[in-house]
Amino acid sequence: MTYTAQWIAQAVNGRLIGDDVKISGTVTTDSRTCDAGSLYIARVGENADGHDYITSAIERGAVCVVLTNPSAAPDDVTHIVVDDATRALGILARAHLKRLRTESEITVIAITGSVGKTTTKDLTAGILSTFGETVAPESSFNNEVGMPLTILKADESTRYLVLEMGASGAGQLQYLATIARPDVAVELAVGKAHLGGFGTMEKLAHAKAELVEGLNKGGTAVLNLDDKNVATMAELTSGPVLFFSAKGNSKAHVRATHIRLDENSCPHFDLEAGDVLKRVKLRLVGRHQVSNALAAISVCLDLGLDPTQVVSALNGLSAVSPHRMHVFEYREALFIDDSYNANPDSMRAGLEVLSRLGERAPRRIAVLGEMLELGAASPDLHREVGKLADDAHVNLLITVGKGAREIAAPMQGRAECHHFDNAEEATELLKSVLQPDDVVFLKGSQNSGVWRIADDLVQ
Repeated sequence: MTYTAQWIAQAVNGRLIGDDVKISGTVTTDSRTCDAGSLYIARVGENADGHDYITSAIERGAVCVVLTNPSAAPDDVTHIVVDDATRALGILARAHLKRLRTESEITVIAITGSVGKTTTKDLTAGILSTFGETVAPESSFNNEVGMPLTILKADESTRYLVLEMGASGAGQLQYLATIARPDVAVELAVGKAHLGGFGTMEKLAHAKAELVEGLNKGGTAVLNLDDKNVATMAELTSGPVLFFSAKGNSKAHVRATHIRLDENSCPHFDLEAGDVLKRVKLRLVGRHQVSNALAAISVCLDLGLDPTQVVSALNGLSAVSPHRMHVFEYREALFIDDSYNANPDSMRAGLEVLSRLGERAPRRIAVLGEMLELGAASPDLHREVGKLADDAHVNLLITVGKGAREIAAPMQGRAECHHFDNAEEATELLKSVLQPDDVVFLKGSQNSGVWRIADDLVQ
């Protein structure tokens, strides 16, 4: 959609300086992605000040800049002065979506949960794209910057807008839902991720419920009946509720039965939803993917889409976002790369996959990075992961990052253990000890850097 600088200035409560130019290109916070007719938003981030890249943005085609420091803009460039550029981005996205809802038939689906958000987003978008124009975030664009940028990619032709919403503190989902009130809200799980930011599981559950509370009037809540904290969120909405269950709970509207894993650890199951009975054969690795798939199916069924087409589309999907249960070979060893992020629940799921795929392997190797944002419970939760690694019969454990040392505690004397402060040193050891037919699992919070090991090996 094309907007004038004046329209944008009014939408974000900013002060327009310069010509009333037309914005027809990308709306971005990254000067490197500017193109002809772009709007560049110079936000001040944790690691960089967007004002430093205004010249670069203009050279690449930006015709207007949103900023907080007007002296940073060249005199001949149109700019909009605001109090907070990040907030202005959210306000602009909200105004854009409001206009789309007025002028087109767009449906907004929002997905949250402690685990599985990105995979469920990918599956949902993958299915919906076979029914109509679909916009979804790249990778894990799920915060106050990434989500608005995704919204601003939608236009009049967009039928489905699939959003991933993340939170590391109270009020964050509430804020995101004010930008994009969902027509369908998906709640996957309340796990121990970001426990340090919330303090207790009760506070975490309350924060996750903010998405259901933020539903558009008459919107549907798609809830995981297998998670008691999620199931109780049904009380928070007066709109329709659709329960799904990977445990085959007969009270769920959408459920999986007769689950089995094939030789590649990809789950197959019977989908039961009222009169619907279909066989699902996922191409994703791990039993835990069943719940993610059911959530995606539930969204599509709620939208009235044909079940046969939905399942057919789902069965044809593979992993899209990087470092999420990506299986590859390196020097005749099998690698399971789930290194994008980590929390105790996703560690459990990943180690189960290692146990399954490494059943006949001579060695099972786990490279586990520190799980961040767990607060005072961090040491205990890391030791719990060590017990899970022991249960998975890990022969060689490599830990990365200060907090990850505790993972080895339950495994002393039972497995060969090594610890490193950084991923580079861990990579060198791994390469030096790797043997043909080893099965290696890579997992850790993003800042632990374990994903760099995967990138090094793939390259």
